[in-house]
Amino acid sequence: MKMLNGKTLVLAALCAAALLAGCEAPPPEVVQNGYRGLGMQTNYNTDRLQASLDANVPPEPIPAATPGGPKAKDLYKNVQVLGELTVAEFNRIMVALTNWVAPEEGCYYCHVNEGFEYDGIYTKVVSRRMIQMTQDTNAYWKDHVADTGVTCYTCHRGNPVPEYVWTSDPGPGQPSMIAPTGQNVASKSVAYASLPYDPFTPFLMQDNDIRVIGETVLPQGNRSSIKQAEWTYGLMMHMSSALGVNCTYCHNSRSFYSWDQSAPARTTAWYAIRHVREMNNDYVVPLSEIIPDSRKGPLGDVYKIYCTTCHQGAYKPLYGAQMLKDYPALAQPLPEGGLEAVKAAKEAAAAPEQQAKAEPAEVPAPAPAEAKPAQEAAAPAAEPAAEAAPAEAAPAPAPAPAGPQLRYPPPSMMQYPPAPLQYPPAPAPR
Repeated sequence: MKMLNGKTLVLAALCAAALLAGCEAPPPEVVQNGYRGLGMQTNYNTDRLQASLDANVPPEPIPAATPGGPKAKDLYKNVQVLGELTVAEFNRIMVALTNWVAPEEGCYYCHVNEGFEYDGIYTKVVSRRMIQMTQDTNAYWKDHVADTGVTCYTCHRGNPVPEYVWTSDPGPGQPSMIAPTGQNVASKSVAYASLPYDPFTPFLMQDNDIRVIGETVLPQGNRSSIKQAEWTYGLMMHMSSALGVNCTYCHNSRSFYSWDQSAPARTTAWYAIRHVREMNNDYVVPLSEIIPDSRKGPLGDVYKIYCTTCHQGAYKPLYGAQMLKDYPALAQPLPEGGLEAVKAAKEAAAAPEQQAKAEPAEVPAPAPAEAKPAQEAAAPAAEPAAEAAPAEAAPAPAPAPAGPQLRYPPPSMMQYPPAPLQYPPAPAPR
């Protein structure tokens, strides 16, 4: 065997040292964000940080509108949100929304030629609900978004559909001798760890305990098992990747479960999980009936929100850029009672008008307790009624122009994620 000289051995040792160090150069920057001496810090790879900063630059705000003038709801038809704004500010918001969500498609991404007031395209109905969701977020979830707030650009970044969304994961299409448990497959959703690859459904759709340490020493009825802990770790891996931080951004490494020794960011994350769960259940999933199949996952569920949707690798979306201050209309709180109160108020306002339209068509029957006999009372009344009928009959109102049928953009507009051409159906329960 050929002997290695000293220079070769030195090179081999340097290569081994580089492999042990993770082959990362330059070394990461460390920023302390918790108690001293406990390793509560955030690590940044300087060679990746600049790329992340460049990808999280907000657009320049549109100049403020001239104050004064009529309200949008008084000039335009069918303005169900933002109607209290002046026409100038309303148009400014519409231009901003177009640039944030559909810069290539323009106004007709949500409107139709027959009239901007028609709800004839499903994207208009969806965008209205998303505006309401944004207002609700900025008004009632300050424990999560603080005064920085969010806008449509926070998630969309110029895309009709946010680039980062999730759907129910059917798992690998491979035969197995045992029932699938949703784990032991390296998945991007959990940073390629062999953890449950769908930690979003149990925590960002359902209200399950996010726990690792059990509350009892007995195995009977203990739901904080190792398997449950793995689901929790799967969600934590996603949050770490979504925010571009390590575990000690929220937790104290000497006692992960202790709230007394955690960083303030852990409290924000607690509210964030509940906020995302509410957005998915109250705003996104109810739109399933009108959203086309081209914008659904392989199992037929709509694209939903998770941490990456807004953060996109930054510990704060857009690294804390305060876009909301330039568009305060997106922070207006909903009336007390929320959207249900708005719907009830509209129905109550429309009830008297509908009743007034219905009353002339009804002919009241004579009261049985009248002093005149029924025959005498009915006979004189019959003749004038017959004579007056042709003169009093109001002309039938012209039918209102029907709005166009609900339209959908072509499937080619779908950007993320591409659904497989074929997928085997889920096995029937035994």
